[in-house]
Amino acid sequence: MSAFIKRVELINRIDQLIRLQATGTPVELASRLGISKNKLYRILKNMRDLNAPIDYDVTSRNFVYQEDVVYFRFGFYPTKLYRNTQVSAYKKLSLNSTKKIRELTKEIH
Repeated sequence: MSAFIKRVELINRIDQLIRLQATGTPVELASRLGISKNKLYRILKNMRDLNAPIDYDVTSRNFVYQEDVVYFRFGFYPTKLYRNTQVSAYKKLSLNSTKKIRELTKEIH
């Protein structure tokens, strides 16, 4: 397996652990992933370069996203899957927007 694919898989795994709030400390996370702490910090920098709003929360002792993000996805996927994802996201956005407009309209009147 190429180093590039391994890096992408590590990014995907870190993303999953962040979402599960199960990263632990940097030392624990590096150990769980079987990499050095320095390599972990390089990967986190790569993720930040890709606009992942990652921060470390000292209270929970976990890496966290500072804001909601769409999940990390890298690769080639069938058009049908992509279109279904787009339609689903659009419907959700449209539904939320409609609800928000109704709420704002009620507040005005």
